[in-house]
Amino acid sequence: MTAQTPVKYELIKNHSELREIITVLQNEPVIGVDLEADSMFHYQEKICLLQIATHALNILIDPLSVEDLSPLAPIFADAGVRKVFHGADYDIRSLYRDVGIEVHSLFDTQIAAKFLGARETGLAVLLKKEFHVLSDKKYQKKDWSQRPLPSAMLQYAVQDICYLIPLADILERKLLKKRLLFCVEEECERLSRVRPDLSKNKSFFLSFKGAAKLGPRNLAILESILCFRDQVAKRRNLPCYKVMGNKSVLEIALKKPLARTDLAEINGLSPKLIDHMGKAIIKKVREGLSLPEKMLPVYPEKISQKLRPKEASRVKALKIWRERLGCKWNVEPSLVCTNAQIQEIAVANPEQPENMECFHNIRKWQIKLFGKDICNILQETN
Repeated sequence: MTAQTPVKYELIKNHSELREIITVLQNEPVIGVDLEADSMFHYQEKICLLQIATHALNILIDPLSVEDLSPLAPIFADAGVRKVFHGADYDIRSLYRDVGIEVHSLFDTQIAAKFLGARETGLAVLLKKEFHVLSDKKYQKKDWSQRPLPSAMLQYAVQDICYLIPLADILERKLLKKRLLFCVEEECERLSRVRPDLSKNKSFFLSFKGAAKLGPRNLAILESILCFRDQVAKRRNLPCYKVMGNKSVLEIALKKPLARTDLAEINGLSPKLIDHMGKAIIKKVREGLSLPEKMLPVYPEKISQKLRPKEASRVKALKIWRERLGCKWNVEPSLVCTNAQIQEIAVANPEQPENMECFHNIRKWQIKLFGKDICNILQETN
């Protein structure tokens, strides 16, 4: 079967249809889930299509027609119903943000693939490997808020979810054979608790890539430009990057243009954009330049713990062990232990595996599988 083979589905467009489908889903032990959003086309992104698969049905739910999806919440919260996602982080945050849905009993096929040593963990790669299916991704970046949705886009939306449950079954069997299923289950349980950042009154530059390297005056200009861009994006109902690209914004903060000729030298600023927003941009640059010294923003320093010689030796020894184990397991070394976890262990220097149970970043599966080895390495290094 290829991506071009039509897949049957039910399109849910009203509350009565949703209620009927919920009665079906309540009796299912496992469902596959995916969603499509419009983050590339609108200021405030939202879920535009929710896809759910059972063993027998493929269901597409239109949130723009069925405005209240909250009746689905009990199913997603039911620990007795396994929810299969692929790369669930964004989906879980979106479901909580838009509908207040919490996902329990999650199985993420991407996490499972990583523990099985897959170097490429995209869904298209896994479907090709396990089912010889060619997944067409040309609609991935289309505007899912358009209505009516073309039949080709609906087919795209359903083509992957119909394989999520059988893919999970295959990966679970492999994990059981390697005795690693409990590791994936713990990682999935932690992932199910991620939430969107809904904090308000936060400076824009705090989430802007490259801001950490800027001085206070440049940060002031950057914040002024980012605030202006956000206002324009909100008014036009566009994503911020479609108003002005991040590279251009950063270059403005660095070069501090004060004339139209200066703006013309900024990469990514078209003559049309300069005609429409040039004066406003220059005004915002001047605002940043005129901000009093005592009011200039400062990027928060990353708290980095300076390691003592013994601690640094432990970090080095643990990284060597991690590389060896990664090769032995045929997995990315960071899956065995991240740099942050290694540093936490090296500084605390636990004598027994149970001493690590209170560590914030250490997983239970890591203690069970590696606890004794880690403590032995630490003792040899002390």
